[in-house]
Amino acid sequence: MSNSINEIRIASNLNEKVMKSSAKRVIHCTMRYPGLVNKLPKSFFVVAFLLTCHVATGQNYVPKPADIKHFFGTKTLVVLESNPLLQYNTKITEAVKSNWNITPYEFISFKEFEEKRKDPAYSFLLTTVVTFEKDKTKAQYIFLQLLAGGNYRHIKDLPDLVSIPLSYRNTEEENHIYKLGVIVRFVQNHMLLLQSNPSVASGNVLAYYNRNMGDIKTKTLYVVQDELAPEVNTIDKIKRLYPHPVKIVTREEVEEAIIRNDPNIVFMHKVGPEGTRLKARCYKIVMGADDAQFYYFDYHMVTDKAPDGILANDFRKMAR
Repeated sequence: MSNSINEIRIASNLNEKVMKSSAKRVIHCTMRYPGLVNKLPKSFFVVAFLLTCHVATGQNYVPKPADIKHFFGTKTLVVLESNPLLQYNTKITEAVKSNWNITPYEFISFKEFEEKRKDPAYSFLLTTVVTFEKDKTKAQYIFLQLLAGGNYRHIKDLPDLVSIPLSYRNTEEENHIYKLGVIVRFVQNHMLLLQSNPSVASGNVLAYYNRNMGDIKTKTLYVVQDELAPEVNTIDKIKRLYPHPVKIVTREEVEEAIIRNDPNIVFMHKVGPEGTRLKARCYKIVMGADDAQFYYFDYHMVTDKAPDGILANDFRKMAR
């Protein structure tokens, strides 16, 4: 992580029914490398966890059919991290080379991003750090974003096409980095969805993904041991609640399923604080190792009784 981060802010007015509140909330985002910060509504967070967002200054950015068509004519520049100790550069390079085929692509440094960001011939795939200013937990999250290039004065104004959460900030990179292949696949699939059905962008994206959840019962669910709450930390405990195929596996086994595009495997993408804080949210998304489709989504506040992990209640809901 960079120690010098310049903050640039964006205001927006997205509303999200799931939040059960009409109050306007804002967050700010910070790039993991110097120079880029976005400010978004707190409601964006729930939408982003079903995994898209729109960013604008003073107004909502909703991709129009012309914007989507333009994206497919760009070259996507994948912005690499400046910290050589992170696994991110290796993993994102592997993920893009193995999965990205909707636009030409190239890997660049953040310095090159600064030089090329105003050119509409480019789009950019890069990471951000997101916090919610009015969120009392003050939690910070790492997101993967796809931005459209353009002749905007500030980096903050670059239109945000897709965002997807990777982890809390300052948690162990190894606990999420192995999932980059399927996350890149989701970003690509989402853009293909917008290309074939542009009305999704201007409608309720959250509702679309809720309506199109995959059938988890037909797949084998992979869960990682240390992401299970004590009440469901063995197969026997899980089977009392969830009668469908499930297996406790290593992160390496999840990554192998993603790499081989296994159509029979779904896995839990958990975004939690991992011991960095108690008062925070734990988000749980089941994704297909092959299709990057969503099969389940929920979150809970981390407490002594509801730890950072997959709970018994999650298995009950998935079994329905």
